[in-house]
Amino acid sequence: MAYRRRPLTPHPHIERLSMLDFPATDVGEHGLTLPSIGLGTAALGNFLSVVPEEQAAATLRRAWDAGIRYFDTAPLYGHGLSEQRIAETISTEQRDSFVVSTKVGRLLRSDAPRDESQYFEGEPFYVDVPETGPVWDFSYDGVITSLHESLERLHLDRVDVLNLHDPDDHYAEASTTAYAALRDLRTQGVVRGIGAGMNQTTVLTQLVSNLDLDMVLLAGRYTLLDQGSMGDLLPACRDNGTRVVVGGVFNSGILIDPSDDARFDYVPAASGIVEKARRIRAVCDRFDVPLAAAAVQFPLAHPQVATVLIGARSVEELDEDLELLSIQIPDQLWFELQREGLLAEGAPIPSLESARR
Repeated sequence: MAYRRRPLTPHPHIERLSMLDFPATDVGEHGLTLPSIGLGTAALGNFLSVVPEEQAAATLRRAWDAGIRYFDTAPLYGHGLSEQRIAETISTEQRDSFVVSTKVGRLLRSDAPRDESQYFEGEPFYVDVPETGPVWDFSYDGVITSLHESLERLHLDRVDVLNLHDPDDHYAEASTTAYAALRDLRTQGVVRGIGAGMNQTTVLTQLVSNLDLDMVLLAGRYTLLDQGSMGDLLPACRDNGTRVVVGGVFNSGILIDPSDDARFDYVPAASGIVEKARRIRAVCDRFDVPLAAAAVQFPLAHPQVATVLIGARSVEELDEDLELLSIQIPDQLWFELQREGLLAEGAPIPSLESARR
């Protein structure tokens, strides 16, 4: 299951924007502000393939130099490797100049049993990582312990956001003991924002409806290919004043290149998914716009979306993503996608200005 991302064709006449040119959004009522663009760092935790130390460091430094000031991580990402690599880049920067979010719900332990959810066809999602593995723990003490261990790996005295991580099968604990810990940490001013991160909407919608969350991190369910969250989660977030951070905008790469062997949600894509992605690409081709540019810019138009996370494992991939954010997309492209039924009814579409913010 080795990672492979095809290089993008350079687009002519691009004036690349600094990520500092994009505005920030106030989130919650505890002083949290999130930039429009952040860096997701699962890939830098050796997701699907090894990222050498020097390559990871160069990618993180390039992100900083490009104006990215929001970094999302988790203990699961490389079994602590992602957090450690972030520390090597940002721990010496002025603390109030950046935002870090990490996650709770798993502790890293040397005697961890094998977690089958982290394997596909016998191959692990994270490769060549520390021997310690993830153990589920949504208890009150488990959340506090997870935070302290993350701070040690990050070489920081605080993080800005704590998210419940993948509580799909742990709703009872996540919504009670784990939430109580997050709520108390926010009240004490230890963190400024609390939320939950998942790649499905049913449980996230329950959490948003029943708890006081500042934000959610939604991976892969509000994209150019899949706007399923408009039916439940996004309305719940609107009604409860909860902001959304969108990850997985390329749906595992199919919105970069919908080839026969494309992946969707990390596994081989079904033929119907591939066909829809190709139809979207055909519309983009008519306007000489890369499919990936439309994919990364589309979620920014939704009023509940505070941030889009881009993920890169090399300087080259990061530069490609930054270029995609700078490409001007004509309004007519979005109208054509609507006309052909390729966007959900009512999905907000970017304008030339809103896409660039």
